[in-house]
Amino acid sequence: MTQQLTEARLTVDRPWAQPADDVLAQLGADAAGLSTAAARERLALAGPNRLPEPVRRPAVVRFLSHFNDTLIYILLGAAVIKALMGDWVDFSVIMAVAIINAVIGFIQEGRAEKALAGIRGMLSADASARRDGGWVTVPSADLVPGDVVRLMPGDKVPADLRLLQAFQLRVDESALTGESVPSSKRLDAVAPDAGVGDRASMAFSGTIVSAGQGRGVVTATGSDTEIGRIQSLADEAGALATPLTRQLDGFGRVLTLVILAMAAVMLMIGRFLHGMPFAELVSAAIGFAVAAIPEGLPALVTITLAIGVQQMARHNAITRKLPAVEALGSVTTVCSDKTGTLTRNEMTVRRVVTPLADYDVSGIGYTPEGAIVPTTGGAAGADLAAVLSVGTLCNDAHIVRADGGSWSLVGEPTEGALKVVAMKGGVSSGTSRRVAVLPFDSANKLMATVNESAHSSGAAGASRAILVKGAPDRLLERSLTQRGADGSEPLDLVRWEGAVAELSSQGLRVLAAARKPVRAATDAVGLDDLIDLEFLGLWGIVDPPRPEAIAAIADCHAAGIRVKMITGDHAGTAVAIATEMGLAGADADVLTGAELEALSQEQLKEVVRDVDVYARTSPEHKIRIVRALQSHGEVVAMTGDGVNDAPALTRADVGIAMGIKGTEATKEAAEFVLADDNFATIRSAIAEGRRIYDNLRKSIVFLLPTNGAQSLVILVAVLFGLTLPLTSVQVLWVNMVTAVTLSLALAYEPAERGIMRRPPRPSGGPIIDGRELGFVLAVSLLIGGAAMGVFYGVVAAGVDVEVARTEAVLMLALGQLAYLFNCRFLSRSSLTTDVLRGNRAVWWSALALLVLQAIYTYVPFMHVLFDARPLALGDWVLPVVLSVAIFLAVEGLKAVLRVRQPSSRVAAASFKGAS
Repeated sequence: MTQQLTEARLTVDRPWAQPADDVLAQLGADAAGLSTAAARERLALAGPNRLPEPVRRPAVVRFLSHFNDTLIYILLGAAVIKALMGDWVDFSVIMAVAIINAVIGFIQEGRAEKALAGIRGMLSADASARRDGGWVTVPSADLVPGDVVRLMPGDKVPADLRLLQAFQLRVDESALTGESVPSSKRLDAVAPDAGVGDRASMAFSGTIVSAGQGRGVVTATGSDTEIGRIQSLADEAGALATPLTRQLDGFGRVLTLVILAMAAVMLMIGRFLHGMPFAELVSAAIGFAVAAIPEGLPALVTITLAIGVQQMARHNAITRKLPAVEALGSVTTVCSDKTGTLTRNEMTVRRVVTPLADYDVSGIGYTPEGAIVPTTGGAAGADLAAVLSVGTLCNDAHIVRADGGSWSLVGEPTEGALKVVAMKGGVSSGTSRRVAVLPFDSANKLMATVNESAHSSGAAGASRAILVKGAPDRLLERSLTQRGADGSEPLDLVRWEGAVAELSSQGLRVLAAARKPVRAATDAVGLDDLIDLEFLGLWGIVDPPRPEAIAAIADCHAAGIRVKMITGDHAGTAVAIATEMGLAGADADVLTGAELEALSQEQLKEVVRDVDVYARTSPEHKIRIVRALQSHGEVVAMTGDGVNDAPALTRADVGIAMGIKGTEATKEAAEFVLADDNFATIRSAIAEGRRIYDNLRKSIVFLLPTNGAQSLVILVAVLFGLTLPLTSVQVLWVNMVTAVTLSLALAYEPAERGIMRRPPRPSGGPIIDGRELGFVLAVSLLIGGAAMGVFYGVVAAGVDVEVARTEAVLMLALGQLAYLFNCRFLSRSSLTTDVLRGNRAVWWSALALLVLQAIYTYVPFMHVLFDARPLALGDWVLPVVLSVAIFLAVEGLKAVLRVRQPSSRVAAASFKGAS
């Protein structure tokens, strides 16, 4: 066999749509499996059955990439010049800020590589394959296309298989499709365009065999499998910059241009107008640049976000990437998976219908607490007990209670739901004995058992009966009668078809129960025995919504956040759950995967904002939906728990994974992991994200006047040829002491009133708009003017320049302290007692500032480092008085701004961050 022919036989196009024999023929294999030699030859061509390792950048390159920032470039340039000039204190402080910022970023990165590693971990370790005519256990990595593999209950499918045999085979594909119920497998080919959840003739790598047995031929391995395709999508999806990172980048570029332009103007004026020495001018220009650049900004952002991360963790939202914290606050749309996220992923019987009455069932999940209440007919009687008996006896599941009191399921979810409703109705298996069983078969869609009643055991009056549960249509066609009030009565087919339609329209999965008395000697059951049954009733089953998620969705809507359900489940079920949760109305538009596939990306963009329910979707569809929403400027959060969600979580602005039921791949792809798998936690996290962003903006608006005032002082001195009020090292001191103490206090500010009743902030635009820039400049003039007034006033009084500079530094520090209280409430007056309480960090930071300033002023070694001088007690009076004046002046400025900006706009604009 030539190599070309062998390579051709390693792939099959759409194997689910072809007969099994044709697939075998295309692979050059047969049901007897491959020989060891043939498998070895194919392995050399196809490669091992594992997902490829990602190409990682060297650690040094990843670390250095965190210096790739415009503001950092200027800082590094200033540090180099300072080193050449021998100003090692300035050099050390600047470099320390840049290096700390890079170290923090380096530690936080690595999400994409871990996501791919999580997906690789889903692959099975070993497989049972037929080689050389016998069954052997081989490493899954050695499987090749054409291998015949055997599947047993509990097995993890080792590769993508086209099934050759299937005996009651059911596979849990929730990680791929999001469906709560295991998929029943059959051998018949399906449509070529069938979605992953509808490819019943296939078993996919990484899924779990729930029940039955099967054999299949390997059609794809490694990166060619469905999971491999998902890995590629996650790798190619590309994470987006968060709104904050985009805004900071834009702010840094603009600020850089402004600083460089002003430094150049200052150099020219000082040189050509005042004839200042070039070396002195260079030092002044560097001092101006260092004063103007908020070198504490990267650290401020990082620390503020880190504090927010700690606070969010206390609300069960674990953060994996710092900038995503503020991105949560700007989310406009949450795209949520249904199963396990909005719902509990625990099947629950919601309705029971018998020939005599309809019943509602309360309680959710596998905890057997709840009531069965008739809605029509009389009190519950033998009709209900008969249905519940079939549910618990014709059943292979078990509900067990752990030591902690929690209940869990051993078995299939649907059978678990029937066990639980029987327990709610007080019906148990008792001493009833199972004599025979006809297992569930996807072809027949039913299960039957022969059970012997508790009082039989060979005694007189012994009785046995066939109990049957399954699809309503299959049981109705085999039934002759139904259980009436006075015994058997003719089957009312029209009534039952109507009941099935009604339950289905509510998004419920419908199962039916029937029975047939048999002779006491009956010890077997087959399909031929299932005729002339007595129809007992119906169960309506659903994966129930989380009650707390319903309230969370309502809160999101009140906050201007749309919630969209994107699920692999059927459209009817999805709409019913969405309606019950208040996510959409009963007449809501639903877009299925097949319909979405027929739309171009441009067509999808036109409808994506109007559709709130997407059903039968694939990973590619989820990414397309996210991209279409982002094209409208939406900030999209994507939630999920299955591996099929990983690519969309990577592409979304904010990826949110479930921590308990989520796969490792999903957790590693996400920015956030919910420790309690609770959608309601998202609401709390969004509120926290908004609070953090508000506080971050407050901190930035507070920090910038420090730089503005200092740079203004130096600029004015150079432009008018005056003595510099500050040296460059004193500029660094003020920057450092205010950034380390005062600016961090605002990170602890509590949430503003009505934070979840205002719309999401716009994701575009600058981090500081023209209105706020004007505010910052005005405050800079106030603080800088006060510092210059103190310096030149004291110098005019005959005080030494070094003492005057020390007092000017004190003025800047105290002016910033006064301004801190202004910034606690930017959209309302700080002339209230509220400004004195609610944030103890303000007082601790104020105390720290005063202690550090006292050290600066009175400790001798600080005089050597910063050229400071001790001040007399009376020298503090003028800076203190001017600081109070600054506080009152800023309050006046805020009052003017509030008058010019009506209160109706404050909530929307939130002073761009503090409403």
